[in-house]
Amino acid sequence: MKILVCISSVPDTTTKITFADGNTKFNTAGVQFVINPYDEFGLSRAMQLKETLGGNVTTVTVGRADTEPVIRKALAIGADDAVRIDADPMDSLQVATEIANYAKDKGFDLIITGRESIDYNGGAVPGMLAELLGINSVSPCVKIDIDGTTATMQTLIDGGKEVVKSALPLVAAAQKGMVEESELRIPNMRGIMAARTKPLAVIPGSAAGNAKFKTFDLPAPKAACKMVSADNVEELVHLLHTEAKVI
Repeated sequence: MKILVCISSVPDTTTKITFADGNTKFNTAGVQFVINPYDEFGLSRAMQLKETLGGNVTTVTVGRADTEPVIRKALAIGADDAVRIDADPMDSLQVATEIANYAKDKGFDLIITGRESIDYNGGAVPGMLAELLGINSVSPCVKIDIDGTTATMQTLIDGGKEVVKSALPLVAAAQKGMVEESELRIPNMRGIMAARTKPLAVIPGSAAGNAKFKTFDLPAPKAACKMVSADNVEELVHLLHTEAKVI
């Protein structure tokens, strides 16, 4: 089985976000970048499928050279090889187009993405990628099993989960739950050493991004907390009505 896992390089969730050049650019100084958490769930499941069914796991990333430490971590986790498409990811359609252009003639049986990246939270790449490749997609996917050329998946719906089946190839957008958190793969020393010699191909980007960012703004700071005595119900109702305006 040939599996392609799409990897995004995103700021660690503990990062303090700041902007530079008059709030026109994200300030990367001092920022630690990590594998997008949803992608990491997908990569861990891809490794399980490879160990059960055999085959090869390739990762693909749209980004510049500064994303390679994150790519090497994916190789250390266990991916067999990696591809970096040398382009600045500007919007979902561009990223999906770059990956589709690479994957269209490679014969991948399964393409796993994260349901979204935690920096821009667009959630559009999986569906766009599947449409460009002319194959099915399931998002968000919290479980996937493969039997021959058929995939059985669980996806989230309002109030519960739905079981769906699809013929391969397909795009599955991973969500927390595709593997248990205890099953997430952590690079060991052997994997880290092996990652240094695993193939990492760099290919030129071909699709131009359409998005242009003019300025960024931080969310408004939280208002001060106002304490109300537990026995002063009238004051609480008054504040909820006149200040919070929720009643």
